[in-house]
Amino acid sequence: MKIACISFTKRGREVGDRLVKLSCKTNEYSITHYINAEIHGGIKSIIPYLLKEYEGLIFVSATGIAVRLMKPYIIDKTKDPAVVVVDDGAKFAISLLSGHIGGANRLAQWVGSVLKAIPVITTASDNRGIESIDIFAMKNNYHIENIEAVKEITAMMVNGDKIGFYSEMEEMINYDNFAILESLEGTDPSIDGAIVVSSKRSLKIPYEKYCLLIPKNINIGIGCRKGVEGKRIIELIEDTLDQLNLSVKGIKAIGTVEVKREEAGIIEACKYFNCPLKIFSLEEIKRVEDKFSKSQFVKETIGVYSVSEPSAYLLGGQLLANKIRRDGITLSIAKEVYKG
Repeated sequence: MKIACISFTKRGREVGDRLVKLSCKTNEYSITHYINAEIHGGIKSIIPYLLKEYEGLIFVSATGIAVRLMKPYIIDKTKDPAVVVVDDGAKFAISLLSGHIGGANRLAQWVGSVLKAIPVITTASDNRGIESIDIFAMKNNYHIENIEAVKEITAMMVNGDKIGFYSEMEEMINYDNFAILESLEGTDPSIDGAIVVSSKRSLKIPYEKYCLLIPKNINIGIGCRKGVEGKRIIELIEDTLDQLNLSVKGIKAIGTVEVKREEAGIIEACKYFNCPLKIFSLEEIKRVEDKFSKSQFVKETIGVYSVSEPSAYLLGGQLLANKIRRDGITLSIAKEVYKG
């Protein structure tokens, strides 16, 4: 995580220099130090640059200075950078902005540990030992579909309200007053709100207040003729997932055979859906190809009987679409689910 450290006084400069040296001993943070007196126009003139180039800021200053300098650039919790304030006596490390999603709470704890300062964390969930929804989502690479609900449901958890928890995955959020929901059929009147973890595109959630998290649990196997356009692959993926009532935000990975590793259309689709491309060797495909339908033409062309089904199978999950064919493309969809 790239961090800009900002200092204004002589003692602040010493603290900033210490942080730079200490960051060299960890892979977690890379810190660059900016000193107000050495910058033409002062720190204020380069705040836009710092926000563009760095994921977080450490102000070695009074809290008021940090507040005034950051005020014009605060947007919302999904976009704000981590901001930590350290007094120039290195007594306190205060998580000021974006404690959860931005990582300021974690950064303040690290600063506190290396400077032997007291980390000051004011987010209510942390102070009660409750795992916040946004941290839970980040840790498990879940997409938060309705970010506006995070604050409301987290506030209910802080107040000790009963929360329903429905998930296709095995990970559990840390909270004492959960009701585990086996399905979303019917309602429990004792439940005040719900957290739902599902990659279904359309869900009927029977609670007025809920937060929807989309897990990355959809794996896609692809085979195609040489030179197929990425646009056509993207359209087929979107259409197939739509028919299966699955969200494209749940795509975990796309897989294909080594012969297709340089196929521009497949690479374009991975970039479009922001997911990794997993390449399987011919040997890996051959070990499982007997489980699926075979094409002699494909065998004679690339050396294996099938590509999309073995690739989806090897990526993991239950096959939901065995082999969809369209315009020189074959597509197979698998979904990792830990609960029916």
